[in-house]
Amino acid sequence: MPERVEGRRALSDEDRSRADLYALLARLYADGPDAALLASIAGAPRMEGHSELAGAWNRLADTSASTSAASASQEYTDLFVGVGKSEVNLHASFWISGFTMERPLARLRGELASLGLARRGEVTMLEDHLSALCESMRLLICGDAEREPATYAVQRAFFEGNLAPLVFDCCIAIGDSPIANFYRSVAEWTRAFMVLDREALAMDG
Repeated sequence: MPERVEGRRALSDEDRSRADLYALLARLYADGPDAALLASIAGAPRMEGHSELAGAWNRLADTSASTSAASASQEYTDLFVGVGKSEVNLHASFWISGFTMERPLARLRGELASLGLARRGEVTMLEDHLSALCESMRLLICGDAEREPATYAVQRAFFEGNLAPLVFDCCIAIGDSPIANFYRSVAEWTRAFMVLDREALAMDG
């Protein structure tokens, strides 16, 4: 049954699952996974069928089973932090304008403010980081103690305006990187999930 919080619109099982998957993506792109997260992904049920999403998830689970937390953490640093310049930039403004801290970030901040969302004071991650965008999508899907879940129209507009300009090209760049291993599997699954979620949002009212 959909989850109901008193005074709020019910959340379907499908939307709860979507929110959980965005939460997992937010965690994976925020930092390298620890041993507990790797074990959780490795031990999760495999998906049946021959869909792109099922294949990508099963490969991610298998890769998680053979990856140590230390190697995943180092790979995250090498790919997304680097020394001076990262191998793959996770900020949407970079993919839109070629630079970080540019107009796309300012526009996003205004949009988040209109949605009642804002970066917490102790957080240093920029709002257009892929992890932060996934967390914003999670909040739009399921809401929290201060806000209702957003309509599908709002979710779709946020996805198309902020995630779509970044996530597909970013996943390709990760997959093409010669130093990617664990995160190649993460990127493959990310892309498969985002394709399906984009299609679902396009069909929803």
